[in-house]
Amino acid sequence: MEDKIVVGISTRALFDLEKENKIFEEQGIEAYREYQEANENVPLNKGVAFPFIKRLLTINKVFPEEQPIEVVLLSRNSAMTGLRVFNSLEKYGLNISRGAFMSGSSAIKYIPAFNISLFLSMDEKDVAEGIKNGFPAGHFLSGAVDDEGNELRIAFDFDGVIADDSSEKIYQNEGITPYHKHEQIHGEESLGEGPLSRFFRQIAAFQKLEREKLKEDPKYKKILRTAIVTARNAPAHKRIISTLKAWNVEVDEMLLLGGADKTPFLKQLRPHVYFDDQDRNLQSLREMGLPAVHIPFGVLNKQESTKETEGANGEGSASEQ
Repeated sequence: MEDKIVVGISTRALFDLEKENKIFEEQGIEAYREYQEANENVPLNKGVAFPFIKRLLTINKVFPEEQPIEVVLLSRNSAMTGLRVFNSLEKYGLNISRGAFMSGSSAIKYIPAFNISLFLSMDEKDVAEGIKNGFPAGHFLSGAVDDEGNELRIAFDFDGVIADDSSEKIYQNEGITPYHKHEQIHGEESLGEGPLSRFFRQIAAFQKLEREKLKEDPKYKKILRTAIVTARNAPAHKRIISTLKAWNVEVDEMLLLGGADKTPFLKQLRPHVYFDDQDRNLQSLREMGLPAVHIPFGVLNKQESTKETEGANGEGSASEQ
């Protein structure tokens, strides 16, 4: 598995388990277990991440020798209730054979052991705990793109997702003018790695494999298309280019929006998954049903967490008192 792109997925993100989860919350673990066992041969409905995972796994069919993709289930289900999950995988033709079934506990501690470079879950607490421990975790909020063809479109925000948030800290602490000055001075320097940097580089390495295949077969249609959709604009764009050069990776599209609303651009791009560290950038995508994943990393999310804590304690800002 060291040579593969390994994606971890929770069962609630892959399959629609809201009905089952309600039984668990209202009636307890035994009622939940009985229901799952009684319906073990009834396929689960598709969840928000299903189209993305299905399309990701088709890469193995195009590259049968390399088999570059591995998907691992990280589940709070028990092994017994997990039987319905594997029966559903077989029904849908998803080649997923590895997993951790934790009988109610979190499986995020096994992320390094499985060599996972991207973990997707609908459990906000699990994702926050994963990020806290330095794991590449994302909270899958919504998802609906399941169009025709094999093309897989993956879009990323830059700061706080692919790269670290060191530049964002300057902007938040000092303002826009010092930020632009800092980025101009350090434009030739690469940024540090963000939570999804390894996944991004692995995807870029696969794209090199596709380019080689295209040279051998001009009729070959590329599967993977990547995009960076960022609030940066010139001259702060140089930092992105320097980072990509240092990592020796390429991207198909780069949208430098200068703080403009990302929604209309993502609506046109229609990615099968989009990653952003700012939850506010994802709200409109959720309303449209587009696949949105929140990466709760960096200074902005720490500020939001602090605000929520202060709000709970009745402290708030001056204007709220």
